[in-house]
Amino acid sequence: MKIYFATHSTTTDNEKDIASGWNNIELSPLGVQQSKKLENALGDIKFDIICCSDLIRAIDTVKIAFREKIPVIIDKRLRELNYGDFNGKPKNIVDKMKAERIKMPFPKGESYEQAITRVQEFFKELKQKYPDKIILVVGHRATQFGLDTLTGKTLEDCVKTPFKWQPFWEYNL
Repeated sequence: MKIYFATHSTTTDNEKDIASGWNNIELSPLGVQQSKKLENALGDIKFDIICCSDLIRAIDTVKIAFREKIPVIIDKRLRELNYGDFNGKPKNIVDKMKAERIKMPFPKGESYEQAITRVQEFFKELKQKYPDKIILVVGHRATQFGLDTLTGKTLEDCVKTPFKWQPFWEYNL
C-alpha cells in the first residue's frame, strides 16, 4: 500500500500560534487558498481513496482540494493529539510539554503513545482492506507520527523534530 500524507491547510489557530488539538477550528483564508492548490501540488498521482480526520480543518482541506472527485473515508482515529486542558492554548506552552507527554497523557487528554496507537490501528485496518491501493491521507502531526513510527522512526525523534512543511510525504506500508 502506498500512502501520501498531507497536512491540513492553515487554520485561524495556526496563524495565532495556538495548539488546536481536538478543538474544531476552521481554515483561515490562507488555508482555503492552500487547499485550492493541493490537488495540483500532488501532480499526476491517481488516488484510489482519500482518508482524513473528522476535524473540520482536515475535512475542508479535502473538500476544497478534491471537490468530491475521489471517495473519502473520514475517521476520528486520524485526529491530532488530544492536548486535553491544553487544547487551544498557546503553541509555545504546549511545545515545551511534548517531550514529557510521550508516555504521560496531557491533563484530561492523551499521551503521544495513546495517539499513535489509535492512528496505527486505523492504518493496519486500511492495509487489510486496501493492500494494493494508492491513498492520500490528510491529517495532523499525530497522524504523521503514526506513519513515521510504522516506518521505523522513534516517537521520541518524531516529537523532538521541528515541523518543516512540504506539499506531501510518501510512505510505503
